[in-house]
Amino acid sequence: MEFAELIATPKLDGVILHSPFHEPIDGTLCVTGHHLILSSRKEDVQELWLLHQCIDSVEKKQNNFRILQLDISNTEELLNVYASIDRLSNLDRPESLYPFFYRPMYNILEDGHTLFKLEIEYAKLLASEEWRISHINKNYTVCPTYSASVIVPKSIDDDVIVASASFRDGGRFPLLSYRHDNGAILLRSSQPLLTNNNRRSRADEKILNVILGSGKKGYIIDTRSTNYVSHCKGKGGGTEPDAHYTQWKRVHKPLDKIAKCDGTLLDSLAKLLDACNDTNCSFDKWMSRLESSNWLSYVQNSLNAACLVAQCLDQDGASVLVHGTSGLDSTLLVTSVAQVILNPDCRTVRGLQALVEREWLQAGHPFHLRHTKSCYSNSRTKSQQPTFLLFIDCIQQLYYQFPSSFEFTTQMLVLLFEHSYFSQFGTFLGNNEAERQAMKISKKTTSLWSYLNRPDVLTSLLNPMYEPNKTAIWPSVAPVSIVLWSGLYLRWVINQSDYKKSLTKIQNLIDYDKNLKSKALKLRKELMDLQKEYEKLKVDLGENNNPDSDSG
Repeated sequence: MEFAELIATPKLDGVILHSPFHEPIDGTLCVTGHHLILSSRKEDVQELWLLHQCIDSVEKKQNNFRILQLDISNTEELLNVYASIDRLSNLDRPESLYPFFYRPMYNILEDGHTLFKLEIEYAKLLASEEWRISHINKNYTVCPTYSASVIVPKSIDDDVIVASASFRDGGRFPLLSYRHDNGAILLRSSQPLLTNNNRRSRADEKILNVILGSGKKGYIIDTRSTNYVSHCKGKGGGTEPDAHYTQWKRVHKPLDKIAKCDGTLLDSLAKLLDACNDTNCSFDKWMSRLESSNWLSYVQNSLNAACLVAQCLDQDGASVLVHGTSGLDSTLLVTSVAQVILNPDCRTVRGLQALVEREWLQAGHPFHLRHTKSCYSNSRTKSQQPTFLLFIDCIQQLYYQFPSSFEFTTQMLVLLFEHSYFSQFGTFLGNNEAERQAMKISKKTTSLWSYLNRPDVLTSLLNPMYEPNKTAIWPSVAPVSIVLWSGLYLRWVINQSDYKKSLTKIQNLIDYDKNLKSKALKLRKELMDLQKEYEKLKVDLGENNNPDSDSG
């Protein structure tokens, strides 16, 4: 298939663009294989480059929450442009998307595709006598959604892993997610498959008990309600039988709407954005619509579950296993937010990249299924869900409460959101590592991390108020503490330029302060050098004036 076959009108003059915070632009519209481009003859007007991949609906709305309007006077040309964009924004094959055609115009300083290898990320653990790398999943046959290499306890052989995988939904056996400073282990998995006879798996029990240690207690945090667990039991799933997991205490933290992946979370986001884009409603109606969307409730419940996991690890010193049903959504959400709370490294630029790579990409979150379209699409499916956006929103809530504890600004979070849906980079393509390997993503596309870690880009993402905080950050999860992220949901409704100016002023003040301190240190050193010279001169003069000296 050639892109030219899908484009009925490649170029059209006299198109008027209406976009937030800008005057209407009269220009030329070009439809290419991957972009919608509108340019003007005026020198001071910036061109619009819009990836077809980011368009949810040709009618009027897109999944980056920005509404653009194109006025085309000719009806035939209007229909041609409409049909072309509709076809190009719904390409079936990932290999047809822009990341496979994009060629960076800058030098790649480091390959982001290999930046966060397992051996590097878990180097300290692998240096111990407790853990090893297993290649049992090298062909992705044990678990199709896990990585080819996994870290497992040294005392557990590969046969035990295979047996445990057969007991878990999708083969997602209990896998190391994080080791806390006190030695407590965070694990994640999918639900056990009990079938109708309530079967057990000694291999699965062995893995959990070996990690826990003799005589110690741990927690199983199930991200489903007891009612939903009962529903899952009717389909052969469920949760670990208490009689066979005597060292583990089960706690339910219901995130059913996330675990089910039934479209409810996407509906919630759609209601939120409808309210945000309605600038004519009254204050009372706005508050009512915000509350009825339930989005902030999902954020609050996710933070609450993550805080419980973090408390078990940090304050109780107990290991934790987190799972829902498939282990692809609510599970990853909770384990990753808990790590941001506990691990200061996850609050740095590289640490956050590593967390996304480790807990979402390598852990098999199905980005292609979840992010094919967003909430404005007319062809939504139940597999589409903004779980990753919910994770990013949770980090934003932590940033709001602890702004000096993060090395990056929320602009980096916005970039992660955008590139997870539409991008020139291949990082978020596919549903798991197996699919990315099959598409040869690392060889045929550029990594987002390679771009973000370039010095000129990285500088723009750094938080000028950052002060490294080596301790855990414990957020308030009270309803009054959960805020709407205006920098994302309202950025095309409320002009964010004042915030950016304020951030620039803060950076300038901090730079000025650093400069003064540097000058003060330099002057102090010069003063100390002068003092030494003066003392030396006094000694020399004293010796020359000594009547007992041999001189003269």
